[in-house]
Amino acid sequence: MANYNKEATLRYLDEQGIQYEKMEHKAVFTMEEMDEVGISAKGGVVKNLFLRDGKGKNHFLVVVPEEKRVNLTELSAQLCASKLSFASADRLAKYLGVVQGAVSPLGVLNDENHVVEVVFDKDLTHAPKVGIHPNDNTATVWMSFKDLKKLIEKLGNPISYAKF
Repeated sequence: MANYNKEATLRYLDEQGIQYEKMEHKAVFTMEEMDEVGISAKGGVVKNLFLRDGKGKNHFLVVVPEEKRVNLTELSAQLCASKLSFASADRLAKYLGVVQGAVSPLGVLNDENHVVEVVFDKDLTHAPKVGIHPNDNTATVWMSFKDLKKLIEKLGNPISYAKF
């Protein structure tokens, strides 16, 4: 299994020529903790939800601006997926190689089979930069949405968009 921890993830971004701004900070596990250490003041950050369908065969990494709420029933309908629920910590480790609190779209670097579908909030397509963890919740990087989308496309994970 690939192991893109913080250092390997940042190295990958450098190797791909992706421009980003990095902020090191104490470990944060919630959006409130991110606000407390001033991460949100540096730019728009996103929250990431790792979900599975009712049968546990399909997995979705949902990426939305921090202020938005996600209605799982409505999202199920938008994705034509059976009942969505939060995936377990074991599934999170298996598919994205991260722990709770460090979920990030960059987790797809660890998804060797490229089976996790990344679902972006449609409003993010207009965001100049998005703040995400580099597979570790002791740092945040800001990069353009365009670069993030290109990176995920290059890896081969499916991408879709939803309205929240």
